[in-house]
Amino acid sequence: MAKYKDMGIVVAIDGPSGVGKTTVARLVADKLGLKAVSTGALYRALALYLLKTGVNPANDMALDVALRNVELDQQYIDGRIRTFLNGEDVTEEIESVEVGAMASKIAAIPKVREFLLDVQRRLAEGGAVVEGRDIGTVVLPEANVKVFLDASTGERARRRYEQLRAEGMNISYEQALEDIRRRDFRDASRDVAPLRRAPDAIYIDTTHMTAEEVANRITKLVKELIP
Repeated sequence: MAKYKDMGIVVAIDGPSGVGKTTVARLVADKLGLKAVSTGALYRALALYLLKTGVNPANDMALDVALRNVELDQQYIDGRIRTFLNGEDVTEEIESVEVGAMASKIAAIPKVREFLLDVQRRLAEGGAVVEGRDIGTVVLPEANVKVFLDASTGERARRRYEQLRAEGMNISYEQALEDIRRRDFRDASRDVAPLRRAPDAIYIDTTHMTAEEVANRITKLVKELIP
């Protein structure tokens, strides 16, 4: 499958919170010989920095200073997306509910999205499976293949709950459900790059599908569109 990397193929996977985009992106990347990029993790890494430094994102000047002092990177290592904040691996640290809530909040700020736009496009160079909420519409509108994943609110909350519990976090299903609903509202209502399906994106309802089944469908789609 090295040909997809040699061709610099970009697969954009969008969808709401908790739908399983990161897991699916990793599986598809492995099947196609590409790297995987998680844009949500980049937002969470920036959110972690703001929380650690006590910067209020509503303070315009303080946010400007923070963005000048942040360097974000990702590496795809052994089938895992590792996220780095100023050279430090923060992959596990950014998965908390608190960081997720801050990430959703700053995602509505235009200068934050502009700052991360360049980072995301740089990481996609040379071919990648890139997952997020506005990849096919804003970040990489020229992506070779675009997919929009969806699932019921309850199923997405269950997936998020099981993910966080597996990572050792003390969270209830009700908390996960509330977190999903809060993110959905923010994603749909923000003025800048709200969550929406690109007109040319393939829609997949994953409610009753495993991550492997979803990845297989996307992989088959890519091979059909780019034989």
